[in-house]
Amino acid sequence: MDMIVRAVAIYLVLLVVFKIAGRRTLLQMTSFDLILLLIISEATQQALLGNDFSITGAALTIITLVVVDMIFSMIKKYISGAESMIDGSPVILVENGELLQKKMQLADISCDDIMASARNNQGVYKISDIKFAILERNGHISIITKES
Repeated sequence: MDMIVRAVAIYLVLLVVFKIAGRRTLLQMTSFDLILLLIISEATQQALLGNDFSITGAALTIITLVVVDMIFSMIKKYISGAESMIDGSPVILVENGELLQKKMQLADISCDDIMASARNNQGVYKISDIKFAILERNGHISIITKES
């Protein structure tokens, strides 16, 4: 039972840490994808190295983490507002060619980040050509041009 409690505690701690760190650090992964990947790899590494955990213990930890992830997915699906609380909501960073500085500061996104996304995804080179730039839940910046 100790392994299950530790696995759930680590999952929740990492969830909070990545929520505080912000979406920018996650690029296009969701926080759940990254947390699950990190913890599973660590549990597997410890089992392979033969430290304090057996293969059975690592398997139990992995199963616990997958179940916790499934529970969070069900919570987000069936409880109104849970997805916004857990994953956040999209944030408009540019509206009709105007930078929304306060929102950019809160999201820790610079004009350069927005323009890099605009150039890469839409071939846009001027802020004035952007109708909306939206920071999505997964950390990706969506660009909608004025011509769209």
